[in-house]
Amino acid sequence: MVTLVFVLRRRPELDEDEFHRYWRKQHAPLVRKHADALGIRRYSQLHTLDTPFTEAVRASRGCEPSDYDGVALVWFDSLDALGAAATTPEGQAAGAALLEDEQRFLDLERCPIWLTEDHPVVEA
Repeated sequence: MVTLVFVLRRRPELDEDEFHRYWRKQHAPLVRKHADALGIRRYSQLHTLDTPFTEAVRASRGCEPSDYDGVALVWFDSLDALGAAATTPEGQAAGAALLEDEQRFLDLERCPIWLTEDHPVVEA
C-alpha cells in the first residue's frame, strides 16, 4: 500500500467551522465520486481538535503548536496503480475536478503533501 499524506491549511478567509464543514460535506463526496477513476482504496479525513488535552499532549513532548487544520490520507494499491490512474482520461478529469475544488477551501501553497509506504504496526 502507498499512502498520500496531505496536511491541510484552510484559506485565510475561511473560519474553522466553514473549513471543516466544507471539507466534510462538499469535498468528501467529490472524492468518493472519483475514487474508482483515481484508484483510491481508502480515504480518511483527520480533522484537528483544538482542546486542552491537545495542548497537554503537545506540552508533554515539547512540541510546537500547529496551525494545520487537518490531514487527508489517501491509500492506493501501489505507485504503479496511482500512476496508471493518472494516465486515463477519467483519472485526469477526476484529478482536475479535485484540484479545482481544493482551490476553493485550501491554502495549497502552505499544504505539504508526500507519498509514503504503509507499514501497519497495530491494527484492530
